[in-house]
Amino acid sequence: MTPHAANNTRGQGEGARLKESPAPELMQAAFRLELADAPILWRGLSLADLAHIVMLREMEIAPRAASARLLHLLLELHDLPLSDFPLDLALEDVYSNREAWLRKRDEDAAGWMGAGRPRREPATIAYRIAVRERLLSLTEAVIALGQALVEQADTHATTVMPDYTYLQHAQPTSLGHYLLSFVYPLTRDLDRLHALYERTNQSPAGIGSINGSRLPVNRQRLAELLGFASAIVNTRDAMWQVDTPVELASLVTMLFLHLDRLAEDLQIWNTAEFDLVELADRHARISLIMPQKKNPYSLAFVRGMTGHLLGKMVSFAAVGKTPSAQMDNRIFIIGETPRMLDHAIETVQLMAKVIAGLTFNTELMAQRAGEGYAQATDLAEVVMTHAGLNYRTAHRIVGLAIRLALDRQEHVGAIPSDLLDEAAQQVIGRPLALPQAVLHELDDPHTIVATRQGLGGAAEEPVGVMLSQCRTHLQAAHGWRQAVAERLDSSEKNLLELATTFAKAN
Repeated sequence: MTPHAANNTRGQGEGARLKESPAPELMQAAFRLELADAPILWRGLSLADLAHIVMLREMEIAPRAASARLLHLLLELHDLPLSDFPLDLALEDVYSNREAWLRKRDEDAAGWMGAGRPRREPATIAYRIAVRERLLSLTEAVIALGQALVEQADTHATTVMPDYTYLQHAQPTSLGHYLLSFVYPLTRDLDRLHALYERTNQSPAGIGSINGSRLPVNRQRLAELLGFASAIVNTRDAMWQVDTPVELASLVTMLFLHLDRLAEDLQIWNTAEFDLVELADRHARISLIMPQKKNPYSLAFVRGMTGHLLGKMVSFAAVGKTPSAQMDNRIFIIGETPRMLDHAIETVQLMAKVIAGLTFNTELMAQRAGEGYAQATDLAEVVMTHAGLNYRTAHRIVGLAIRLALDRQEHVGAIPSDLLDEAAQQVIGRPLALPQAVLHELDDPHTIVATRQGLGGAAEEPVGVMLSQCRTHLQAAHGWRQAVAERLDSSEKNLLELATTFAKAN
């Protein structure tokens, strides 16, 4: 970017309202910020310009000869890599740089670029194009993560493990059930991505300055040419919608809260103290001072990215807190939103590979499932049903029996029947005398997990049902994403073909 002040640059590009060229300090502080978004907006700006001139030609607003010459130049510019384009700070933003390039080659034809649209409109269109494409990429990444979790859950549908609450033994469960508890939130994230895409895929093109245009601008045709499903109805609302970037950041934050919870669990499980899972070496990092360490860096990165993206949501909301119809505040968001999505996409892709590469210590999981009195809830329910007691009383008896066992340092898994009767004697004044066969079943965590036959339970059958549901949801999301991507590709191809046809029609 060349930080020079062109002679009367503003007079050439925007009329003669200002006498002075932009100040160096304004260029360095503000215009440099806007031009930094060029790599993100470049292609979308090109499509917006092409669609606008095609529409002007179709509506007979621009003359045939001038529009043909201008489309010829725009197609040349469309094929020009940004790296070969000389961005000039003195020209303020990317759109004005493009317009100046056109003016140097055909002043008269380039003069039609601004017919019926303000400077900010093309960038707003380019922003939505950049965001919608990234929403589809994020959808694809979430689907891949969901599939990785489903495959691991299928492999470990009957792998018994201890479930934890507050990082303490809760109940025996299956690893498959645990992993699926992270797939269902992803399916909700996919539904939210779908809905947000539909709101994003609306065209702000053809709004005029603020309240429309006296020219016969065909906004529906512009939407069609650019692959949008519809046009945003109110032209003032279409200028810049403050809620959509905040909604997008909120969606990404929710997605990453799901990732963060899983990553934190796995990071804890990866410790020597838990030793329940190991990351593939390719997803770890060594310590440069402690030779023995294999750090789960990928998981730490996911957790750190969650905090970073959460900050974006707060930032977007703060930037949007301005009077209405003040669009310049969006320069702090228009590039950051696609960059935020790029970070999210790459991190979700990383997490999918991490999940696929995990190795679980299934033997230790099975051993731990029988420790920590994890069968206590089942025992209380057995006491309730066999002894004719209410659950609160049964809970007190089992809790007291466990306290007695801990005080006497007896057992770490099963609760001896004599301690159970001793506890019952203290609570209800009589022993329980439960059948030994019933108590013996509670010693096996596999048997406990197999009783969870209800909807959404951890037994093999309901886990199989959930695996099928999750696969169906992921496949449907994949089919939708694929169809939308194909429609966008077709729209862009049609626009370029039409522009080429008009460019030849002198």
